[in-house]
Amino acid sequence: MIPDARRFLALHLPDLATDRLRRAEPDLPPGLPLATWASEGPRRALAAVDHAAAGLGLRAGQALADAQAIVPALILRPADPAGDARMLESLALWARRYTPLAAADQPDGLLLDMTGCAHLLGGEAPLLHDALARLRRAGFAVRGAVAGAAATAGALARGTCDGPIVASGAEASRVGPLPLGLALRLEPGLLLRLMRFGLRSVGDLLALPRAPLARRFGADLLHRLDAVTGQRREAIRPVQAPPGLVVARDFVEPIVTRPGIDAVLDRLLEALCIKLREAGRGARQVVLLAWRVDGMVQELAIGTGQPTRAPAHLRHLFRDRLERLEPGLGFERMALEARATDPMATGLQAALAIGGRRDDGAAQVLAQLLDRLRQRVRVQRVAPLASHWPEHMVAPLDPHDAMPAMPAGWAASAAPVLLLRRPQPIEVVAPLPDGPPALLRWRGTAQRVLRAEGPRRLEPAWWRGPRLPPSRDYHQVELASGARLWVYRAGSPGAACWLLHGHLP
Repeated sequence: MIPDARRFLALHLPDLATDRLRRAEPDLPPGLPLATWASEGPRRALAAVDHAAAGLGLRAGQALADAQAIVPALILRPADPAGDARMLESLALWARRYTPLAAADQPDGLLLDMTGCAHLLGGEAPLLHDALARLRRAGFAVRGAVAGAAATAGALARGTCDGPIVASGAEASRVGPLPLGLALRLEPGLLLRLMRFGLRSVGDLLALPRAPLARRFGADLLHRLDAVTGQRREAIRPVQAPPGLVVARDFVEPIVTRPGIDAVLDRLLEALCIKLREAGRGARQVVLLAWRVDGMVQELAIGTGQPTRAPAHLRHLFRDRLERLEPGLGFERMALEARATDPMATGLQAALAIGGRRDDGAAQVLAQLLDRLRQRVRVQRVAPLASHWPEHMVAPLDPHDAMPAMPAGWAASAAPVLLLRRPQPIEVVAPLPDGPPALLRWRGTAQRVLRAEGPRRLEPAWWRGPRLPPSRDYHQVELASGARLWVYRAGSPGAACWLLHGHLP
């Protein structure tokens, strides 16, 4: 194998749909065949069958009525392609225990770029056997293969049962005997056309001139052929980008108790913060991954407003979220990933400006307080915007972002201390059609208006589009109860409605 050659591990789960159902319904009788069905127009057909059902002569695509007649004891469940896809994504996350580049190969496979990772488990053969054994213990039927090209490994995993490990450069000779349908994943129509010409294996295609093949069957056939023989490299799409900073721990005995989880997290945080310090960076998002012994992966994420590498602060942010972990029979592996980082030259968090001056100590305390609050509630600042329309005068702003410049004339007139998200309709008695209110019904009671100031006319922003709200006449009113409200009349005086928009100081 050449030193810079990439190596791929493919895992094929032929009974993914039925295995997922048996995991979700552990009370299903293990000896009875299981299948899923789906509607194809007016016809109902089998979508997936398990090994027992296949041994009795059932197959995917068979009419549901025929299948029930052949095997009356067949257990049937509706097909759930979305649930199967989610399970495959979850298994791809689980497979990141071996490599950070793990991808779901829909509809029933996994692809792992194991370049530079195999030696961690003693080589490619031990890694392949470990992955197969763990998935089988978790209740999945699985086959695997290793090769220098992702398409080659996938084809061998689907078409063979002996778990081959193919040296880089020998892909074409190993995939030659494989049937075209399994190796190239061709459309049924194209596969039927090829079989009419007596072309049934990859080797049959390799023996023919390429130009006539491309003219008769299209260039895509040659692309697939080059990929499966290792002549054309195809990049896999990992479930998420590999993190630049990650630490992990594997356990001889599964971790079940909260004290054990806390102790492992403390060690991981210390190791991660050392890596961050060596890299001159601070974490903005840290994710805890916990692999359960049954193959499931649980994930907890925390975020910070400013880059940090303080283990105590990160530990405090994780404290409440750890209650969401469900160990079950225990965690066999835990990892921490710094998925978002920023440059951080000093040992402290970047300072915030407080009261027009920079105070590093106070700013660090404030930043950490905001981080803790954001794990529980949404924390935002309010930024002024240049607009005369009340709903558009402010916008949410991250508490760590710099405040924009104050627009000229912003809040020059009296404004409510509490602006309602949605104006509330109210009943008003006004002596004049366009005059201020004299009586106002609010909170179930009619209250006399002692003082009123207005109107202040606001016209909608014509540049926002053709469908504009009606103009508004705002009044500041003081009720006999002492409450001061900001109300407005919308529409023409003859067909106006009154609404409460805020509370004045």
